[in-house]
Amino acid sequence: MQTSSSWFGHPRGLSTLFFTELWERMSYYGMRALLVLFMTEQIARGGLGMSVGKATAIYGLYTFGVYALALPGGWMADKLLGQRKAVLVGGILIACGHYTLAIPALFAFYLGLGLIVLGTGLLKPNVSAIVGELYPEGGARRDAGFSIFYMGINIGAIIGPFACSTLGEKVNWHLGFSAAGIGMTLGLIQYVIGQKHLQGIGDVKDEAAAPEALKRSWKYFFFGVAATVFLTFVVAALSMAEILPLTLVGFVRATGVLLVILAILYFAWIILFVCQNRDEQKRVAAIATLFFGAAMFWSGFEQAGSSMNLFARDFTNRVFMGWEVPVGYFQNINPLFIVILAPVAGSLWVRLGKRNPSIPAKFGYGLFLLAVGFFVLAWGSMHASAENQVGPMWLIVTYFFHTVGELCLSPVGLSSITKLSPKRMVGQMMGTWFLGAALGNLIAGLVAGYLETLPTNQLFFVVASIAAGTGFLFLLFSAPIRKMTGGVT
Repeated sequence: MQTSSSWFGHPRGLSTLFFTELWERMSYYGMRALLVLFMTEQIARGGLGMSVGKATAIYGLYTFGVYALALPGGWMADKLLGQRKAVLVGGILIACGHYTLAIPALFAFYLGLGLIVLGTGLLKPNVSAIVGELYPEGGARRDAGFSIFYMGINIGAIIGPFACSTLGEKVNWHLGFSAAGIGMTLGLIQYVIGQKHLQGIGDVKDEAAAPEALKRSWKYFFFGVAATVFLTFVVAALSMAEILPLTLVGFVRATGVLLVILAILYFAWIILFVCQNRDEQKRVAAIATLFFGAAMFWSGFEQAGSSMNLFARDFTNRVFMGWEVPVGYFQNINPLFIVILAPVAGSLWVRLGKRNPSIPAKFGYGLFLLAVGFFVLAWGSMHASAENQVGPMWLIVTYFFHTVGELCLSPVGLSSITKLSPKRMVGQMMGTWFLGAALGNLIAGLVAGYLETLPTNQLFFVVASIAAGTGFLFLLFSAPIRKMTGGVT
């Protein structure tokens, strides 16, 4: 049980998790602000000289992996490590990944991305799951706690691009990656010191901790690793032999299709064979619905690191008082709005009480606001070009609408997963939330690649239209989805 001391009226353990997530997000968003810019920069200027299509495909695959491994990361925490140890191991891998990216070699670039993917898969779902365990009573107070936690994410997201973009764009790309590693290291130090406030929270649950259960789980783990390595080897061999020719973009598309199929099969398996009663089945079905809604939201929102980042570089006037503002600084607009508006949103859900919109309604509002932002950017980019650059206000207004939409959907989604999940599967179900983000990131990378063939305003208009349509469906079917939640708000 956590200690009785409090932090701004919340359990003291929230501060430990707040700052752990803050520094992890500093490292992630700092590096993300550089990634596509570094890959598309000319080799002579220290970049990798990739085309936009290839760079955004790699970006999409990387950000997909960061979130996709949240599902096995949640399973490992539930069955093998416990959430607290999983967060520690994940943080170590992330820090090593960023320091590896600081090495100016192509193999180090891909190895560093791989380490970050593995580490984030362990850390990301489990730190959120521990936050949920701090509030066994549930309710609006848990939502408020998640909103505070979400503010920590965005403070880190502000620090990251400032530090990493200043060093990366103005001095040396690899120094920017080093700054991200230092941020994660600070987060690890703080986490180890603050673990005393998480006593009894984040351990392997009783039935999973039994010796026979642990032995069986380790067997499944090694089997899964072996199967993954074997499948990777087979695909690589078939591709090299030109029996199964795959381009990078083709591989990313195939991965997206496979992920959708696996998600459907996974949720069907849980509902039909793992859930112990009708209430659990309905709630997991609600989680599945939120999964696909979140995927559609993130497929638009995560254009921030790809197409919107390139729009800021190529079509936005960034000169301020004679100084050219680094492109990555525009990545700070969203988290700055979050820090300002997150406390407002958190208190709003509490004040509304019985008038609080349902979870699916909040998803619908979030998707509509995402669409409004892209309609604004589509309008602003109609006549933008390298010679006729637009003012930064177009991006600022777009990020404002995206931020309000994010506050309607993301912290509420995180909280709802912890409330809807069967207690013995919180880590896995939190993993499905991030799997939805993984699918959205993968789609975002593919969509951004169309900048090579589509006018910018057309690309943004299509994204806006899809988001608006999905939001309409959530509002239309909010009542039946709410029934599946069993009254959880």
